[in-house]
Amino acid sequence: MSDAPTREVARRVFASEFNDAGYTFKESDDERAPNYALLPTGERANRVFVVGTLTEKEDVGEDSEYWRGRVVDPTGTFFMYAGQYQPDAAGMLRDLEPPEYVAVVGKPRTYETDDGTVNVSVRPESITVVDAATRDRWVVETAERTLDRVDAFDAETDEYAGMADEQYDLPVENYRRDVVTALESLEGDGDPEEEQVEAE
Repeated sequence: MSDAPTREVARRVFASEFNDAGYTFKESDDERAPNYALLPTGERANRVFVVGTLTEKEDVGEDSEYWRGRVVDPTGTFFMYAGQYQPDAAGMLRDLEPPEYVAVVGKPRTYETDDGTVNVSVRPESITVVDAATRDRWVVETAERTLDRVDAFDAETDEYAGMADEQYDLPVENYRRDVVTALESLEGDGDPEEEQVEAE
């Protein structure tokens, strides 16, 4: 076995749960140790895999390009930020014309505002244009993963579930409802233009 660090699995997560995941931690004091976002369903996430409709993009940089994108799934909105340190993702955001279905792999980032609110965003490593069938498959598979986490949630025996129970005042059953909402959204499926209207 080589000693090279392996890349963390990218967790599938809906926007509603991702935006609630404001607590981050490291497993060790090593400064190169990965940062994890703690999902409220009791899973740690160093990377996430999300698919949705890019509804909006904007260059919010002052001295250099710094792109912000909004990606909507059936449960809410992911915010993404990409600049000079994510050149591929920034280039994709520059070139894309919303609305467009996209798949994004990236790292969770948290930012605390002056009033103490924690905002959660994605720092994208890659952004890929996908079709509606890929988006639908992501919704179904993310629903399955979310239900698995909800069903396995045990604050007594599972370290990360215990942390989530301590950090968040959020019933995990909320995310079961989000799964139902997401799956129901597939029935009226189709056009990214329509999804943009629903999201606003």
